[in-house]
Amino acid sequence: MTLSPLTLFNSLTRKLEPFTPSEANLARVYSCGPTVYNFAHLGNLRAYVFTDTLRRSLLLKGYEVRHVINITDVGHLTSDADAGEDKMELAAAGLGKDIWEVAAFYTAAFKRNLADLNILDPTIWSVATDHISEMIAFAEKIAPAHCYQIESGLYFDVTTVPDYGRLARSVSDEGESRIDPVSGKRNLQDFAIWRKSPPGERRQMEWDSPWGRGAPGWHLECSVMSLKYLGPEPFDIHTGGIDHREIHHPNEIAQNQAYCDCTAGQPGFTGARFWMHNNFLVDRTGKMSKSGGGFTTLQSLIDAGVHPLAYRLLCLTAHYRSELEFSAEAVGAALTRLKRLVIAIEALRAASQKTIKQESSRGFAYQAELEAALSDDLNTPKALTALEGLIGDKTLTAHERLARLDEFDRALGLNLIQLRRSDLRIRPVGRTEMTDMEIEARLDARIEARAAKDFARSDGIRDELLAIGIEVMDGDPLRWDWRVAL
Repeated sequence: MTLSPLTLFNSLTRKLEPFTPSEANLARVYSCGPTVYNFAHLGNLRAYVFTDTLRRSLLLKGYEVRHVINITDVGHLTSDADAGEDKMELAAAGLGKDIWEVAAFYTAAFKRNLADLNILDPTIWSVATDHISEMIAFAEKIAPAHCYQIESGLYFDVTTVPDYGRLARSVSDEGESRIDPVSGKRNLQDFAIWRKSPPGERRQMEWDSPWGRGAPGWHLECSVMSLKYLGPEPFDIHTGGIDHREIHHPNEIAQNQAYCDCTAGQPGFTGARFWMHNNFLVDRTGKMSKSGGGFTTLQSLIDAGVHPLAYRLLCLTAHYRSELEFSAEAVGAALTRLKRLVIAIEALRAASQKTIKQESSRGFAYQAELEAALSDDLNTPKALTALEGLIGDKTLTAHERLARLDEFDRALGLNLIQLRRSDLRIRPVGRTEMTDMEIEARLDARIEARAAKDFARSDGIRDELLAIGIEVMDGDPLRWDWRVAL
């Protein structure tokens, strides 16, 4: 099978560009990780479904992938820029707990989320507080030509690097509006490299530095860790949510330019060749945010009886650069679609046992469709169409369809080969005390009532179940399935 050329959208140029690794057969990828002061909300997790799809697509192309995800356990302020309190310090104080304990708890919760979504572990987990000495050394190198010290710490002067804000395409609109003024800064866009602890105040996380005792700025860690683990610079791809495109990533780029002394000879240098960003997951009131409270977590879906891979499937139904609306209806539809896929594959598996295991070249056409779709800037909606076309193609034997399914599973990460229909029946928390067996018995009774044309009894059983939060889903191929009412 001839592979399609891989094209990816580069946020730097706002163009689709052909991609091949700069180092033979090795793709080097850095993904901005979570700030572990709270549970990740579903909008946060969309970024990792996107990054996992990118990684799986690179593997599909035959590349090795060295993938780094950082854990931010210090330095991220409440404004996302340079004002407010450190999110980790604030969370620890609010919970009355040791900050290291808070970081460990939410790091473990985040990793469980990734496992539930069948997201591959990165090659390297990189924790910010494990790299403080390297951050100080990085800052010492760039400080003489690019930084200045004020009462609150060491700041980067963005006028010392060319094309600052090129990634955001502006330094005066959305990005600037999110930056709060800090007394003594030369320019509004200047950002903290090192924040001194205020006089008389002691943080749980602080270190000695040439600029006083304190903690690193949020942006510093990603420059340090990406160049350490993925160098020599430039590495291949840097990913993150679209909100990072306005402040965090332009500041990383400025630091990278300063560190490699590329400010004159290579004004286009950014540290990574491709910068890729996924769009927001939005609810009906706007984009999801932890700062506003009341956010939706993956565990809240699981507690409602929704399998986490239904959320992964929901993410794949939209292109990563498009906004994706989240609602109970949308995730319910994704769960139904996932169940249809699992039921169809179970039927193929049963049929495959009764047929001769033979293959023709026709099945590879779907594999080519998958490869072409993902080569087109990770076009997962088109890849899903190819998947459903393969499963439903009755001109192919069951064995042929199953044989080709493995490639789809590895690329899309839906774990369809392993999933069984029973796996998707997750017990909802606090919605009903009926056991699965009791629910199934009521459904069997409903089937008998329908067969006897006793529709009043059938409807009564349906209403009885709905009253305790169980929604009955009639019709082929779901037959007499059920789920928690969302």
